[in-house]
Amino acid sequence: MSRETEIEQAKAHFEEILRQQLERVDKMKEEGDFVDYPNKDKIIIGVVGGDGIGPFITAQAQRVLEHLLKEDVESGRIEFKVIDGCTIENRAACGKAIPDDVLEELKACDVILKGPTTTPRKGDNWPNIESANVAMRKELDLFANVRPVSVPEKGIDWTFYRENTEGSYAVGSQGVNVNDDLAVDFTVATQEGTDRIIRAAFDFAKKSGKNKLTVVTKANVIKTTDGKFLDTAKEIAKEYPEVELDDWYIDIMTAKLVDEKRRQQFKVLVLPNLYGDILTDEAAEFQGGVGTAGSANIGKKYAMFEAIHGSAPRMVEEGRAQYADPSSIIRAAGMLLDHIGYPEKAEELKMALDICSNYEKKKVLTGRDTGATGAEYADYVMETLEDPSLKEKYLSYVQ
Repeated sequence: MSRETEIEQAKAHFEEILRQQLERVDKMKEEGDFVDYPNKDKIIIGVVGGDGIGPFITAQAQRVLEHLLKEDVESGRIEFKVIDGCTIENRAACGKAIPDDVLEELKACDVILKGPTTTPRKGDNWPNIESANVAMRKELDLFANVRPVSVPEKGIDWTFYRENTEGSYAVGSQGVNVNDDLAVDFTVATQEGTDRIIRAAFDFAKKSGKNKLTVVTKANVIKTTDGKFLDTAKEIAKEYPEVELDDWYIDIMTAKLVDEKRRQQFKVLVLPNLYGDILTDEAAEFQGGVGTAGSANIGKKYAMFEAIHGSAPRMVEEGRAQYADPSSIIRAAGMLLDHIGYPEKAEELKMALDICSNYEKKKVLTGRDTGATGAEYADYVMETLEDPSLKEKYLSYVQ
């Protein structure tokens, strides 16, 4: 094949990507307002087990939610809907990141509690289909990935707003091999997508009283897309005079999170997709690792809440899945509670998890039969929730 032919084929591929993204921009311009969950007569919570340990840990998070929402479940205001088809086997058989029937089921729900799903890598036995997470974020337009990290004794109280539908992941499976010597991937930044994630972060910084927002880019090198992200933050900051804005580059930011003097100054952080993925995993280590952190994926119509760790297929292969730690997805369940209008129950769950995982530790999870099962740990959390002195106990530990 001649070089000119290779270039023409690559240009045609790039043209199709541009058309897709411009259509997405048109859809964003037509968006309505966020759903007012507290005023809804009925809320359907979809439960997606996913792969590997996913069904095991998600079942425990569902038990905890059903415990906390018992009255509204019995009255019919809250309904749980288990969606089984989002497994790697089913996705591979369909050749799609999300099978069509599963997508229909997801769209029939208001919010989704999701276990980890396997994303095939090049060379794996599975077809090279797109990440189910990435596809779900695109299909449901879940543009804000919100990840809180809290370690009171270290003065850490961070909330990350990671852009979820653009950046380096937007067309991650649509790069082009021009020839054997040249491969090209694409990074996407739209004005609408950039504006809405930064505005969401500013709104949270203001409403939460944290009143400080840090924007993280590499705009000194990635001047076009990261430059748009930083410039947009500076413009929106003019509408929020009560919120202090500062900006850092991603490379030095990874260092400053481990700087004991500096890290306590960060409150709310907003980042493009790839940087947010990296930095939130680093941040979770301060809280005990990715297994302890939950994640919210927020859109204007739908929301999805998930564990931030992987599917751990080895645990299943070795017969240890029942010992998998459900802490991450239970924390995500707490974020779900807050999102649909149960902030007090969400706070109680956060306190109970901190007591169980960080302070009392009456049930220890080791991932093996040397420790508790996920079900035993969930029982422990629910028992702690029933303690009438829950708040006083929690404050005695953190003060």
